[in-house]
Amino acid sequence: MKPFTLALALLATFAAPGAAQQVPAGAVREGTLGFDGRATAGDFTGTTKTVRGKMTGGELSTIRGFVEAPTSSLVTGNGKRDKDLNKSMESERYPTIRFDLDGVSPRPARGDTVPVALKGRFTIHGVTREAEFPAAVVITPGGVTLRASTPLNLKEYKIGGLSKAFGMLRMHEEILVHVDLTFAPDGGVN
Repeated sequence: MKPFTLALALLATFAAPGAAQQVPAGAVREGTLGFDGRATAGDFTGTTKTVRGKMTGGELSTIRGFVEAPTSSLVTGNGKRDKDLNKSMESERYPTIRFDLDGVSPRPARGDTVPVALKGRFTIHGVTREAEFPAAVVITPGGVTLRASTPLNLKEYKIGGLSKAFGMLRMHEEILVHVDLTFAPDGGVN
């Protein structure tokens, strides 16, 4: 192999594909939104697989979109805790948890994974706040997989009811949110 050809092959192998890689427009095919909570009665996890969302296509850095889930679909495996969760989240008044994606900053790829910073807005409990957090994206011909975890403070979203029995039972206001989504090509965001 000629030195110039070898140099081009190496450059193509180690270049950051996230910077110019084309991503198809898509919709959530499957996914999980979850959180880890800590409480005096023990740590717990809440999850939902009732997730929907869409994203535009184009270069990774130009992708925009949204992901949302019904607040009442979050379950912890404990009926009493689920009831308290829905009461604290005022699920009937604020039925949707949503993240609107305003920007993606790709980093150099590591194998088939592109580390990115996601910039956007969470809307939870009727409160919208700017957010930026790291994620990992895998782009395949069949779609895009996104995985992310970020801390979230419930008090910043005016979520109350974290204390019961005169403070003997308390949930910590800091939770860790997890997102694991697969987008399949669908032709675009409506």
